[in-house]
Parts: sequence; C-alpha cells; structure tokens
Amino acid sequence: MMRSNVLAAKARLAKGHEDFKARHRDGCRGLELCALTSNLRDAVMMDLIEDALADLGQGGSKGLLSEIAIVAHGGYGRRDVAPYSDVDLMILHRPAATSRLFPLAERLVRDVFDVGLVLGHSVRTIKQACALATRDAMVCTSLVDSRLLAGNPAIFETFMHRFRHSVQWRSRRLMAGIKKSRDEERRRYGETVFLLEPNVKRSQGTLRDLQLLRWVGFARYGVAPFDDLRDCGALSGDDFSSVQNAYEFLLWLRNEMHFHAGQANDVLSRSEQLRIAELMNYEKADGLIPVEQFMRDYFRHTNRASHVATKFLANATTNPRLDKTLTLLFGHHVESDFLVGPVGMMTTRKGAAKLPGNLTGIMQLVDLANLHDVPIAACTWEDIRREAARLPAHLSPEASRHFLSLLAHPGRLGTLLRDLHDVGILERFLPEFGRARGLLQFNQYHKYTVDEHCIRAVEFAENLLHDPGPVGRVYRGLKDKHVLHLALLVHDLGKGLLEDHREVGLKIAEQTGWRLGLKPQETEAVKFLVHKHLRMNHLALRRDTSDEELVVRFAVQVGSPEMLQMLYVLTAADLGAVGPDVWDGWKSQVLTDLYHRTMQQLAGDSPATTTDKLFDRKREEIRAQLGELANDPWFARHIDALTSGYLNSTDSDHAAADLRLLHELPNGEVCAAAKYHAPTSTLQVTVGTSEAVAPGIFHKLTGALTSLGLEIRSAQIHTLTDGMVLDHFSLGDPDYAAESPPDRIAEIERAVEQSLRAEGGKAPAFRRFWKAASERKVVGPKPQIRVNTDNGTSDRYTIIDVFAYDRTGLLYAITRVLFELGLSVWRAKIGTYLDQVVDVFYVTDQENHKIVDQARLDDIRQKLLEVIKEDEGK
Repeated sequence: MMRSNVLAAKARLAKGHEDFKARHRDGCRGLELCALTSNLRDAVMMDLIEDALADLGQGGSKGLLSEIAIVAHGGYGRRDVAPYSDVDLMILHRPAATSRLFPLAERLVRDVFDVGLVLGHSVRTIKQACALATRDAMVCTSLVDSRLLAGNPAIFETFMHRFRHSVQWRSRRLMAGIKKSRDEERRRYGETVFLLEPNVKRSQGTLRDLQLLRWVGFARYGVAPFDDLRDCGALSGDDFSSVQNAYEFLLWLRNEMHFHAGQANDVLSRSEQLRIAELMNYEKADGLIPVEQFMRDYFRHTNRASHVATKFLANATTNPRLDKTLTLLFGHHVESDFLVGPVGMMTTRKGAAKLPGNLTGIMQLVDLANLHDVPIAACTWEDIRREAARLPAHLSPEASRHFLSLLAHPGRLGTLLRDLHDVGILERFLPEFGRARGLLQFNQYHKYTVDEHCIRAVEFAENLLHDPGPVGRVYRGLKDKHVLHLALLVHDLGKGLLEDHREVGLKIAEQTGWRLGLKPQETEAVKFLVHKHLRMNHLALRRDTSDEELVVRFAVQVGSPEMLQMLYVLTAADLGAVGPDVWDGWKSQVLTDLYHRTMQQLAGDSPATTTDKLFDRKREEIRAQLGELANDPWFARHIDALTSGYLNSTDSDHAAADLRLLHELPNGEVCAAAKYHAPTSTLQVTVGTSEAVAPGIFHKLTGALTSLGLEIRSAQIHTLTDGMVLDHFSLGDPDYAAESPPDRIAEIERAVEQSLRAEGGKAPAFRRFWKAASERKVVGPKPQIRVNTDNGTSDRYTIIDVFAYDRTGLLYAITRVLFELGLSVWRAKIGTYLDQVVDVFYVTDQENHKIVDQARLDDIRQKLLEVIKEDEGK
C-alpha cells in the first residue's frame, strides 16, 4: 500500500498535468510549459526526498544531505522536459557516505515509480562521475546539462569545476565522440531533414541537433546555453534567432504530441500531421492543403537548425582562420580566383571580391569543385549563402553553361546540388524547386519530400558509376549524362498541383530547356524522360513483359536505343530514391529484362524476324539441356508446343528442369520445387500439376505461400499440352536476410503440395505480426482503393489492377474472389511500396477469352472492392 505522502505527490502531479494541458491548449509557449513541468517535478522530488530522509533518520542540517548532492541532468537538468519525459538524477556523494545513501536511493526509485514517473538514476563520487564522462561521450552530454536539485552546493560546485576542466582538457576527443554518436543516431532516425514521418527529438534538424550545440559548446567554449554561446561569439545573431525559433517550435510540437497520445510520443506520423495542421488553423492556400503548409514550416525550422548545427560543429572542431591561412600560403591555384587547400576549394581575396551579385562566378566555383573532385570550404559556402538572396534575377548564358557542366560530370554532383538547394541557388536554374521545397508527397509510397526525392534520384544515378551490374554499365556508357540528371531533377516537380504531375512536368521540362539554352534535341529528350518517367516502371512491375506485342509497342514509343538507355537508368534511380530497400534485386531483374527485350527490338532485325529467331534458338537450347531426352516423343511434343509467353519468361535450363519435373509427375499428383536465386535475393518456386487435380489452383497456392509469411513478387501460370500446369512464383522471404535454409525450403514445398491435395475451401491461417499501434493503422490519408480493368494492353487477356493498403491475407482474399467469379489467372505481379500495394492480374474467362461485357467488368470491380474493404475492417 502506498504511503500518504506518495499518494499526495501522485495527486499533485496529476493535477499539475491537467493544469498544464489546459495552459497548453490556451496557447502557452513550449519552453514556458517545459519549465513549469520541471518546476512541478522539482517540488514533488523535494517532498519525496525530505520525507525519505526523515523516515530514514537522516534529516537535519548535519544529515545525509550535507554529504551528497542530488543532481538533475539531461532534459530534466535543462528544464525542457515534455509531459511524459523521464526524470534523470545523479546522486553525487563523498566516499565516506557510500553505505548511508543506498537506502535513500532505493527509497527514491520506489517512490518515484509509484507517483508515475520514469526515473533514470546513478550513484557516483565526483571522481567516478568525471572519469566516466571523459571516457563516454553519451554520459558526458547528459552531464553537461546538470543542475543542483538538493544537497550540498559545495559538492555540486566542486563537481562542475572538475567536470568542466576535464571536458575542456579532452575536448577534441569528446567532440569527436559526440559527433560519432549523433551520426549513428541520424542513420537510425533519418539522415535527411526531409523525412515524411520524422522523429521530432532524434531525426536530423530536430531537438537533438539543438542539444548538440549545447554539448559541443560546453566542450569547446566552456558554456552551453544558447545566449552564452551568442555572447562569446560562437553563435551569430542570425543563427541564435534561428535556433531559438526552432527550439520553441519543436518544444511546443513535442508537448502537443505527448498530451494527445497520453504517453511519450516523438514520431510525427501522417495522422499527427493532419491533426496538428487542423489544430493550428492552417488553411488551404497557394495550391497547398493545410498539412502541406504545416510541414513546410516544420521543414523550414529543422532545415535551418540542421544547417546551424553542422556549421557550429565544423567551426568548433577546426580552426577556420588557420585553415584559410594555410590554404593561402600552401594551396594551389585553380583558374585565377580559386585555391585548393586542406579544407577544400575556396576563393582568393580577388575571387571573394568578385562573388557579390555574381551567379556566374559562384557556379564557376561549384563547377570546378566538381571537376577537381574537392569539397568547397565551409567558410566559402557561408559567403555564398549570404550572397544568394542578393543575386540578380537574370540568368546569364555563362551561369547556365556552368550548371550544365556540373550536371554532365558525376563525382560530387549530388552533394553540390544539395548544397545549392540549401543556399537557395538551385531554384535560380529550376524555379519550381522553390515551390517543391519541403513539399509533402502525402501517400504511402514515398518516404521523402518532393525536392529531397529528386536530389536523391540524382545521387542514386551518380552512385551507379561504381555499380558492376547492368544498370551501372549502361549509366557509365551514357554520353549525355547532363540530360539524364536534369530529367531526374525535374521529373517530380509537377507534383502538388491539381493537374497530372507528368503533364505539368512536360511543361516544366520545355521551359527548363529554353531557360538553360539546351539544344532542341536535348530539350526533347528531357521532355520525353520527364513525361514518360513512370512508363517503364509501369510495364516492368505491372505488366507481362513476356508479351512480345507489348514490348514492340513500348519500343516504338521510346524510339531509339539512346533514349531507352536513359529511361532505363532514370527508372532505376526513381525507384531507388523512393525509400530504403525499395530498389532490390527482383525489381532490378524485371526492369533489366524489359530493357533487353526492348533493345532487341530497337537495335536488332525486324520484330517478327527477331522473335522467330529467338524462339527457335530457345527451343534448341532446351533440347541441348535435355540431351538424349529431347528425342523422346513426349519431350519433343511439349517442346514444340511451348507458348511464346513461356519461352519469353523462362530461361533454357529452367525450362528443361520444368519438363523433367512434369514428365516424372504421376497422373493426378502435385510436385513443388523451390530454390534460392542469389542475383535477385528471391526464392523461385515451381509447381507442377494438372488441371484435373483441383479447382482454384492459383488462389490456393497464394494462400499457402502467404500463410508462411512469404511475399509473392510475381507469378506466371502456364497451361501446356495434355492439361499440364506449371506455375512459377518469385518470392521474398522476410524470415531470412540471405539464403533460406534447406528446412525452410522443404517446409515451403510441403505447404504448396498439401494446399492442392487438401479437400474443401477452408482459408489458411495467416501469421500475425506484432506491430506498434501507430504501425497497425494507416496513418494520414489511406491509399485510395481502386480496381481498374484494361482490355487495351493485351490481345489475349483482361488486365485487372488492384490498388490498396497492404495487410495480411489480402492477396489470398483477392485471388479467391477471382476464382469464385469464374476467372482464370494467367499472370500476376505483386508490388509493395512501403504500405501501398499494386496487384496486377492477367485473366480470362473459363473459355480462355477476354472479358469484354461491361456489366461483367463492373461486377468484377464491385466484388473486388467489397472484399478489399471487408478485409480492411478486420
């Protein structure tokens, strides 16, 4: 049973919490509310400490408090605690008091927990605390923000004096440790400011970067508060204002998120963005919905905070004046106005005098830094930043020439484009980048803002310089890389308007070509790449690329091998810039297969001749793989009867293995064979059976595979002579980062065979995965549920596209409905992008005809929509 003083403290905290929540709703500023919360916790902690000391017989002026100092540190020490933040305490003690203080520590841990707070605590002597802080950067940063809560002031002052001296004596090593720790945290929580669901405490540009200023400031200059850093000259007046504004904004935002969640919550999810934008009374304006305007303000604060923190750390860990002096003395000249030294390229005194109002000079510097593969010194970037807003609106041909030269040469291209965007110069060449700055892509497909995605796409392409695969080889061989890189920068800038972003992008591309002085053929290439940037993605991931007519039509649309090469690389880069792990081996293979098939049409003989030769050669290769078996009448008949779709989609050794499997298969039986395919990191599963074995083969197989937690990437269904059926599945296995072990493969083969042998139509039991509450819900606007039918792409099949939110068992539910509707599935491609799924099915009716009756097509769409929405509510 709780003691009365603990119950009173718990009630006091609860009442204070409700009062502060009301104050917050009435407009209390973030920092003020954090201070009020800290004051209340101070009062409660003091009551608990005094009661504990009295009960332990350690009260009074000569009691235990004269031998110890109870120190608040971390966020509690800074007094910027959020409503559900932890309480961090350190009990400093004289060595002689060790045995007497442990009962107090145990009592405080228990009482603080009982009143509803989470306590982080330590018990140390001054010597222990200082020694640990100088060895561990994380401990050091927590103790920077220390303040005395109770006890002997002399002990605390002695600790702070020794701690400050120890830290400054080892400042360089500790600053390196602080930077390393922060870099690791950024990698976990997002290495860019422009995440669509940032963590307001730990992502780049958030509270942690503002705290970094305090920690590094203490180590380098001996002071931590922002105003002290300003007063000692470590922070400029403008940077101080930016930091204060971001600090207030983020503290208020974090308080709001904690109050609304009723617990600690630092992830600014899409649902939270919508709610807070409405709460803050943002209204639709300038074509932007309220949430987009709110997040633009968020990104403006965090981008500025990130810049200040980066610059502050660079200045603290280097000696800018010394670096500049060494460069002037020992650097080598590049052209007449620039020098390359220890910290990169910077302007000479003469060159610096030419920068004001000189966009051409700035771009010459950036172009040369890229050509010589050296960074631009931080002090020079600061000079450019100051000049950016004062640059004239006119864009000279010389400035455009340097910009196009920059785009033509990968090396530091991505980094320099990011820097140009950061200082506001990129939008001088591409004005639409100003509108795209911090613009949300409010869907479940993208992870980054529009501007971040476009720059990441260029970075992805640039990294292909060192990629040994087919996309890398094609990229390295491109002559007009500036055209590709420009198209990547522009391709999504049409987003955020009512019109289709590809149509808007087409207009932007034309205007960009005129503005930059591109040759007419270069402008046409950029226009095509921007307008058609989704085409190859759509065909490779959502259509049957073994359909030769589809490939021929695509080849005619592309028009030339050179354009195909650029579209191929652009498609890969666009996918790779969506988010982590979106570009994978399987997508690479299906995109590359389409590229090679299309290149055969563009660079080979006539389509008919090329196709006939290809199929004849493939049959000969299969016969060679089979050896003497190829002379067997059964094998000869099946080889001659192999369909064009099968020959296009199956290599010769796989085809020979398929035929052996079917030949050995007893009548009415099922056989499954699975193997790991290293180039795509997928499992390839082949199922052989006959049409007579069981109705609804495809939906039963999808149920069996997905019930094991496997991700179906694609499926092909082939009906051969004599009623034989071959199904090919390409699968991802999330249970294993690399190759699935033999027992897993055996489990898959057994499950597949049993699913077709089992009688009845009972649905499989699907795995349930634990997820946090925020992950179990679709946050923000749900992906639009759509079912489209397409009778124009294929002459043989009706294509059904299903767009929905990903969830367990969805694929099985869809394929079962298709079976119940009397449809045969011949091809399937299953795409998942973050939480968005796009499932594509090539179907016919039971007579193997396309579905052309509009009433039946409408019924199919309605039935599929019903099962998707029904499954969504489970």
